[in-house]
Amino acid sequence: MFKKLKVKRIDKSINLPKYQTGGSVAFDFMSRKDIEIKPKEIAYVPLNVCVKIPKNHTLLMAARSSLHKKGLFMANDIGVFDEDFCGDGDEYHAALYNFSDRPVKIEKGDRLTQGFLVPIAKVEWKEVDKMDTCDRGGFGSTGSK
Repeated sequence: MFKKLKVKRIDKSINLPKYQTGGSVAFDFMSRKDIEIKPKEIAYVPLNVCVKIPKNHTLLMAARSSLHKKGLFMANDIGVFDEDFCGDGDEYHAALYNFSDRPVKIEKGDRLTQGFLVPIAKVEWKEVDKMDTCDRGGFGSTGSK
């Protein structure tokens, strides 16, 4: 089942984000510009789209599995886009860190990150003085095997 999302492209010569195969769970975002990222620096790469996310959803952005081959990773690990980040000037960007010792060139149209839509259940906090379950054992308690 596909949801129809409103999207604005900044540069119409670049394709809309798309699923690369029938089994893909995420669609690829592409760079709107040629950019060079110097070693050990972060660049904010424009991804050419503004998206209207449905109510009670978020769009999550993660690195494509091949991003590390370029010497890059997402500086913030994952991007979380709110449903109200959707104006004409709210172009999506990827914060990319060059972990290599050489400049990395990104070309206009390069696929860098991937996005997927996720429903969100908002919560209200109910503070208690004691939890009604047993302790599980803490961070890493299920072992490393």
